[in-house]
Amino acid sequence: MTRWGEPFRESDALATAEVVDQAEIAIVVIDRFSLLRYWNPYARELFGFMGGRDHIGLSLLDIGIHESDREHASQLARRVLRGEPWEGTFAVLKGDSTWIHVRAQAVPMRDDSGEIDGITLIAREALRSGRVEEQYGLLERIGSRLAGSLEFDSTVKGVAGILVPQFADHCFIDLYDHERLVRQVSVHAEGWTPPPRTWFDVGDEVRYPERHFVTQALRRLETVVSSDYLYENSPNDRSDRISRQVGVTSAIAAPLRARGEVLGVLTLALSGLSPRQKTSYGGFDRDLVGAIASRVALAIDNARLFEQERSTALAFQNSLLPGDFPPLDGLTVAKQYLPAGPLEAHGHGVQTQVGGDFYDAIPLSAGRVGLVIGDVEGRGPHAAAVMGQLRAALRAFAQADREPADILRELDEWVRQLGTPDDKGGVWIPSVSCLYMVYDAWSRELSYANAGHAPPLLINSDTVETLDLEVTDRMLGVRAKGGSGEDIVYHQADLRLPTGATLLMYTDGLVDRKPLGGKVDSERALAQLTERVAEVADKDVEQIAEAAVYSVPGELDDDTALLVVRTHSEELALREGWFPSEASTVGEARHLAADTFKEWGVDRDQAELACLLVSEIVTNVVIHATPRPVHREFTGGGVLDSETPLEGGGVTDEFDEDWSDLLEAVAEEDESSDDSGDKEFLLRLRRGANAVWVEVFDHDLRLPRIRSAAADDEGGRGLYLVEQLASRWGSRPTPDGKAVWFEMPMHAPEEDEGVAADEAEKIDEDV
Repeated sequence: MTRWGEPFRESDALATAEVVDQAEIAIVVIDRFSLLRYWNPYARELFGFMGGRDHIGLSLLDIGIHESDREHASQLARRVLRGEPWEGTFAVLKGDSTWIHVRAQAVPMRDDSGEIDGITLIAREALRSGRVEEQYGLLERIGSRLAGSLEFDSTVKGVAGILVPQFADHCFIDLYDHERLVRQVSVHAEGWTPPPRTWFDVGDEVRYPERHFVTQALRRLETVVSSDYLYENSPNDRSDRISRQVGVTSAIAAPLRARGEVLGVLTLALSGLSPRQKTSYGGFDRDLVGAIASRVALAIDNARLFEQERSTALAFQNSLLPGDFPPLDGLTVAKQYLPAGPLEAHGHGVQTQVGGDFYDAIPLSAGRVGLVIGDVEGRGPHAAAVMGQLRAALRAFAQADREPADILRELDEWVRQLGTPDDKGGVWIPSVSCLYMVYDAWSRELSYANAGHAPPLLINSDTVETLDLEVTDRMLGVRAKGGSGEDIVYHQADLRLPTGATLLMYTDGLVDRKPLGGKVDSERALAQLTERVAEVADKDVEQIAEAAVYSVPGELDDDTALLVVRTHSEELALREGWFPSEASTVGEARHLAADTFKEWGVDRDQAELACLLVSEIVTNVVIHATPRPVHREFTGGGVLDSETPLEGGGVTDEFDEDWSDLLEAVAEEDESSDDSGDKEFLLRLRRGANAVWVEVFDHDLRLPRIRSAAADDEGGRGLYLVEQLASRWGSRPTPDGKAVWFEMPMHAPEEDEGVAADEAEKIDEDV
């Protein structure tokens, strides 16, 4: 090689590869599809390419560009491929999971024919050099990052992630909580963590000395730089000691102000944690941090306002959904609800989404349970309001023991009444999908009607498959043109679940999620859901629900509701018997109930009360619910039964004898009737975990009701007794008649022992 100043001889010329290899700057070449073709040693260090792995053919977007900047980088790549050079800053995720900002220049790379077939990227780590243009780039980066952030935690942590370690070694954000200043962020370079009880930690109340530079910044409402007297006003000796050990050389404190209110303070510091050319802040840094603080304060204020709005909206949403379900015999239930993510509304910023997805598990008569899953079309407060009204109406119809198909017919009309005027002069009626099922745990029978909702998944110990629903009708609120009567018919079907089966009922928000950079694929999502649920099929319902709700990756563009229901038969028992509708069978029915309650371990007092009520409703059936029922009429001349005057009689000790005159009349009619075989009733007894149910079925279509009996009336108080002594009671129509039922706890609370019996005795005396 020649001496300095002399030209190179041809033999001494350095090879291009040697120059590139020794350059303290990253050089990366990618093709038109962002696939790596070449990188020099410094690029390996800067981008953190791990070990000796061959990265040729891999996408730089996948292994180098931080996820938050991938779309931005893709747009820039397309721009360069059109022949336009570009210079800017973007975030890089290194192989060791740390990330930095990189200042890069990208130029098109052309082949021999002049066609652009790739990109040459020249990059270096930004900000460490202290160059002014890079600091302005930092301000731009922070502004763009904060513009897309509305969640408080991600906002404040995102700021610290941008500033450390490239502009500071330490970043603190302290915000006011009423009068208290509380630390929200404490981030340090190189993964360093201050020892306990030295510097304030996240969640601690922060108190600075009166002459501390942070206190001065808050008092003056201006950005303050501290370098020369940094250690003179430390909060305590431990803080001073650790500051000296870590080598803090300079710090900046900038108040966070938004809408005329001081929200807190942003503090940055330099120390010996990371190597850098610049060891102290100056006037330009003070102005830069002041500008950063104004953007951070605005972002924090927006995030707080948005979270307050979102919290209010979600509280409204959750108030419309059921809370914890009561214990349900034969069923274990878990629920999950996920609201949709924020919605970008053009011209109106980012708005909170509330939706119309709903679920419910409704206790019905005799231990049966109504299971509901549904989805109201659209999003926003109106959809949520429609959902709330719809769920309340459905619960009312269900608790009246209406059949599933009848309930959907009622709900269809209800939805039409909730329509709102549209901008075209018509009425917009929301469409609603709804699946309503009634489950009887003792028979494992499931009766259902379906208004256009997706069928649930049936989970067994070894299989997960879609439940085969025989009928599926049109969604609520939707009618074909012409509005024919056939159009609004909802059908009903029955099926029987296998022993120990589990149902997963869900709304379409679970499978209509949009993958990052992809399109919605409901079939693939359902396969993912099925596969994930199969992995936890033997777990409890809470674990199944948790696994299901996160089984499909993608953006939450729609709210999601799901209900997991597992069937079991523990502590369930049933006994029933048919009896002729004759006076003599009242005692037989009561004896069957008494023997059964004793066998089931019902408390003696509770069993006696239950037997008393069995006598009441059975007697009522024998008198009123025969094919030719005995009619009673209350007149000024007394109580007439079948147009026959009744002689007055006192009340006897045995309850069933209160009706002796009526039962005798029924017995006489039984003897003269030729179709006595058609006059019969079914007494069904059910036992759950903590209660028993009594049902009496007959062939009369009339439903009983409580009447007000006069003081001297001999009857009319039977249902009043049932109302007073049973936990719940009611009646429901059946295909061939009706059922009257009541519920009674198996065990009375200790403090209430004897109270129920005394109350029954008092009522009996009044009768």
